[in-house]
Amino acid sequence: MPCRALVICPGNLANDVFPSAVLKGIAQSAAYSRPFLDPVKWKTAGEALSQADVILGTWGMPLLDQKFLDAAPALKAVFYAGGSVKGFVTDACWERGIIVSSAWEANGIPVAEYSFATILLSLKRFWHYSRMMREGANGHGDLHVPGGYHSKVGLVSLGAVGCATARMIRSLEVTILAHDPFFTEEQAAELPVSLVSIEELFRESDVISLHAPWIPETERMITGALISTMKPGATLINTSRGAVIAEDEMIEVLRCRPDVSAILDVTFPEPPAEDSPLRSLPNVVLTPHIAGSMQGECARMGSWMAEELRRFVDGEPLHHRITKAKLAQMA
Repeated sequence: MPCRALVICPGNLANDVFPSAVLKGIAQSAAYSRPFLDPVKWKTAGEALSQADVILGTWGMPLLDQKFLDAAPALKAVFYAGGSVKGFVTDACWERGIIVSSAWEANGIPVAEYSFATILLSLKRFWHYSRMMREGANGHGDLHVPGGYHSKVGLVSLGAVGCATARMIRSLEVTILAHDPFFTEEQAAELPVSLVSIEELFRESDVISLHAPWIPETERMITGALISTMKPGATLINTSRGAVIAEDEMIEVLRCRPDVSAILDVTFPEPPAEDSPLRSLPNVVLTPHIAGSMQGECARMGSWMAEELRRFVDGEPLHHRITKAKLAQMA
């Protein structure tokens, strides 16, 4: 009997995550039916859910708790064409032995691209000078412009996105400083980056890019005290999670340090409150969590999971499997 797949996907994401080319790949490994199951209507799936050997899903996945798993007695694996699985994977999944695989590394590719582009602009102090021109200035002023030659870029955390960003930065003639307690000197030499304490990274870097996962150990790890030590004219970029920054402390520093810029694609809460100072501080640039996969980029995640499904069906080792232990250190 062929593998039976159930695709769970909100209607507005279907053509982005599972376009025809991706569906063709899925069809080579499993039988599936359309229309896809709307995540909020999973209780109405009936036979399709009860007979599914695998689920392919994306953002909006229902909680895979005991109630859901009882309705899916044949389920063996979940292939998630999205980022973090923390929002829907439960202990019941691990206890049942459900295989979980995620395209989080594929979702990290556009994050690294966004980070690299933002780092490069920050080295030219693009954000500062754009603001100065709007306010009527016509010259460079006296503040330092690091540029992409012999300046220093700091990366906080060297997971998949941090490492991908480091590889892109290598095209510049800069020194890459990094802080990651789980990274070895041997791994650092391969990138290459220089491992330093987080205090040194904040003191020495011209641009700092955050890539740390949001776990108990990282919550509010970027304090106002750290930010206050940043070099004149330095830039802080956050594409990870808003909660890794002590935002109230950061706001106070940014009020006192108009020379420091903060480029925030994520905040906590998200979006920031309408009256949040982050919306009005002149040295803050906000974007609405756009660093990750958007529209056409989402097809990459679907493609990776279609290929992962093929490996599963063919009995090959999976490339993107998430274990309970691994998830504990992920965003």
